[in-house]
Amino acid sequence: MSNTTKGRLISLDALRGFVMFWIMSGEHVIHTLAKAAPIPVFIWMSSQLHHAEWNGITFYDMIFPVFLFVAGVSMPYSFEKKMEMAGVKTPQELPSNEKKKIYLSMLRRTCILLVLGFVVNGLLRFEGFDHTRFASVLGRIGLAWFFAGIIYLNFDLKKQLIWFFGILIGYYAAMKWIPVPGFGAGVLTKQGSLEGYIDRLFLPGRLHSTVYDPEGIFSTIPAIATALLGVFTGTFLKANYSFSIKVKLFLMTLTAIVLIIAGLVWDINFPINKHLWTSSFVCFVGGFSILFFVFFYLIIDLFGFHKWAFPLILIGSNSILIYIAAEGLIDFKHTADYVFGGLINFTPLVWQPFFAALSVTVVQLLLLYFLYKRKWFLKI
Repeated sequence: MSNTTKGRLISLDALRGFVMFWIMSGEHVIHTLAKAAPIPVFIWMSSQLHHAEWNGITFYDMIFPVFLFVAGVSMPYSFEKKMEMAGVKTPQELPSNEKKKIYLSMLRRTCILLVLGFVVNGLLRFEGFDHTRFASVLGRIGLAWFFAGIIYLNFDLKKQLIWFFGILIGYYAAMKWIPVPGFGAGVLTKQGSLEGYIDRLFLPGRLHSTVYDPEGIFSTIPAIATALLGVFTGTFLKANYSFSIKVKLFLMTLTAIVLIIAGLVWDINFPINKHLWTSSFVCFVGGFSILFFVFFYLIIDLFGFHKWAFPLILIGSNSILIYIAAEGLIDFKHTADYVFGGLINFTPLVWQPFFAALSVTVVQLLLLYFLYKRKWFLKI
């Protein structure tokens, strides 16, 4: 655990907390609200908190890539102090001995995230190799962040962009043109896709969906491009250009719109699909990731309105910890029922599931507030 939040952009913690909120308990709050008060807006919100069955996209599909995008935005800021100490202006200019230290630190972080991902998947239940799922959300974050970091540390912006477009186009070409035995080329189904075939061949243990894994081996490659989009955003924001921050935010918004349009156009030939992390998905969600970040940065860091976002900051400053806890490490539902169950029984029956879900969020926020006040943050 670290005892400092120094160097963090408040808006990044808030945005990280915003997307993590829906995973830790927010989705259940909305689902139960839609059942208790089935008005159109709540029903629509509830429908957006499910993954798309296959092609297509919902808000829930954006949570993971936005989180990965935020990790990319943080990267230029996290290396800033090291560049200042070394007296260089770009990470590519860092001395080789300093880069070696960074590589080892990044590798350590990735390995920890991989192991934590195994634990979240139930590794310590010891149900046997064949019944253990090794692909994970945390593992993909670690791997995509690691390789995006390698690119950031060793290539200038022009070559980083080449990597970005090369990954998207290369993934598209492979998925469309490399034949899968028994299916042929360009079959973008769960079993017929190249991604699913590679998972069945090389991914050990149990696959999430029997014939493929949404956090599988091959689809982790375009996730690197998602992290790179965050790197580009962070680099652009902190760069000392001659134009104002207003112009920067306008250009970022314009870029976001272009990416969203590009994703929609590419969707015609290469469907937007979170399960396969398609190139069109990277563009479309990348555009919305930038828009989310611009909004949070504008409201919180520029205008200074951050009190409203305090609950999100609590979540975002300990996002990995609350994710692991909510995924099974802590039984928040049991604790919430123990504390609030008696009071909830006095409410109308139709509203009791909503208040039960809301009480889970309250317990989680109380834990996070306790950690925040003591400046205990899980640092990986």
